[in-house]
Amino acid sequence: MAKGFKIGVVGNRDAILPFRMIGFDVYAVNTGEEAHEVIDDLAGDNYGIIYLTEDFAKEIPDVIRHYDSQITPAVILIPTHKGQTNIGMRRVQENVEKAVGADIL
Repeated sequence: MAKGFKIGVVGNRDAILPFRMIGFDVYAVNTGEEAHEVIDDLAGDNYGIIYLTEDFAKEIPDVIRHYDSQITPAVILIPTHKGQTNIGMRRVQENVEKAVGADIL
């Protein structure tokens, strides 16, 4: 990761607060629209990695697809304390399949 990039975490408050302890910037949101606005703001503010909770990712699939086509920021989906929806794992499998040419996971 290039020097100067920041890391942000966007999602519901309970799921993202622990990330503050390891030095990431955290942004609590309550709706998919708020998540969309925060992600756009972070993308314009030199964030190289944005972690997003899966519960909000499923509300804004077009935004996720948009940033998938960009070099930065990398939007990485994470499960919440409520469990995972497997959206993040499906994305990893799709990217591995694209890179390798087969589903090896």
